Amino acid sequence: MSKRQAIDDSFTNKTLVITGGTGSFGSTVLKHFIGSDLCEIRILSRDEKKQDTMRHALQARYPEYASKVKFYVGDVRNISSVRDCMYGADYVFHAAALKEVPSCEFFPMEAVKTNIIGTDNVITAAVENAVKKVVFLSTDKAAYPINTMGATKMLGEKIVGARAQAAFDRSGTVLCCTRYGNVMCSRGSVIPLFIDQIKRKAPITITDPNMTRFLMNLDEAVDLVAFAFMHAEPGDLFIQKADASTIGDLADGVMKVFGQTEKKIIGSRHGEKLYETLMTREERLRSTDMGDYFRISPDARGLNYDKFYVQGDVLTEGDEAYTSHNTNRLDVDGVVQKIMTTDYVKEELEGRPHAVEA
Repeated sequence: MSKRQAIDDSFTNKTLVITGGTGSFGSTVLKHFIGSDLCEIRILSRDEKKQDTMRHALQARYPEYASKVKFYVGDVRNISSVRDCMYGADYVFHAAALKEVPSCEFFPMEAVKTNIIGTDNVITAAVENAVKKVVFLSTDKAAYPINTMGATKMLGEKIVGARAQAAFDRSGTVLCCTRYGNVMCSRGSVIPLFIDQIKRKAPITITDPNMTRFLMNLDEAVDLVAFAFMHAEPGDLFIQKADASTIGDLADGVMKVFGQTEKKIIGSRHGEKLYETLMTREERLRSTDMGDYFRISPDARGLNYDKFYVQGDVLTEGDEAYTSHNTNRLDVDGVVQKIMTTDYVKEELEGRPHAVEA
């Protein structure tokens, strides 16, 4: 049985909340599960224009199912709006976030309000309403964070881990996280920028051609959340094994599909890393290899360390972190094959309008 078939069975007559649901991830979840036996899908977001656009797109594309999607204008920063959306819900996918690295660098308190306080609000409202399971979406930038976006997402993960056992004990709510790398063609990602620059016959702007980044498509992101949904215990963190490429090869791959243009090296943006880490050396000690995924179990120790006495050598980290430098590296042809799995690239090649996204 596939992950999506298994999750379909669990969705029968249930209500799903997607925070930040007008975004790229929410749009892909709807594509996969709007035809399932979910009785209701609630979209919580703060942009009424995107909600209206999504509503009309759903009515045109899925007329027989569109009525099961309900829209809630609200903000995860405001616990009242989260509570209103959570009443009677069974499951939550928490995708709402400020995720563009430079903007979070310039407005760090805004990232704190959404990525940290917003995550805590979602947990509180979910526990109050005895939601069965909440899957939080995180990012590779949360591992060894050097920028505000990564630091706030890391603290969001820590909040999930700190509250997971109490949430389960109080109301049976399972809290878990997923962490993944760059999602190709999502809002703020570089491939749409490259395509636009090529179409304008402008130079492709490359920060550093030697930077490496994980590459996932939106369907793989949904598969990761579905896997976590089916297998999570309280406090678990799930990571999908992912391909990576250099930014230089990524640019060459996009040009191989859309046409050649010049390349311009512009240097790193605020808060950027040379490579990304999906699993730290410290987390590796608590990880289980599950085939296409890693599961990182929570540290179950309590605050009282007086009872821990250890003789001999103590291992505090694994041999190696799991990074975009040491995972499977795609060459230019591999990049072409990978980007061709995205709806965005297919729609650009065919001249079709893009599906509504957040």
